[in-house]
Amino acid sequence: MDWKDYLGNTTRLTRDFRKAQPDVGKAFTQMHNAALADGALSTKQKELQCIVIGIVTHCADCIGFHLQAAVKAGATRAEIEETVSTCILMGGGPAYMYGMKALEAYDQLIGEG
Repeated sequence: MDWKDYLGNTTRLTRDFRKAQPDVGKAFTQMHNAALADGALSTKQKELQCIVIGIVTHCADCIGFHLQAAVKAGATRAEIEETVSTCILMGGGPAYMYGMKALEAYDQLIGEG
């Protein structure tokens, strides 16, 4: 999968939806920002949790967008690998396969750097 193209397409679709339904888009963004703000858990920890949910629910978009946000919040590839390991423990084979998608997304979107 080409993650940049994939997420770019989702961004375009979301932008179009937000134009058609601005109140819903604004409300979702407010909820998103409130839920992921630093609190008892850091934004980084919350973004790693979002990756977990993306993996176990098989949401490639969630994996890609939250992976980028996790790295922006300070997550390393090693932390993402451990997050994937936890998903495999709790989600079995399907989580293993989507966990590999998360690592592929990391390599394409972030790089080995």
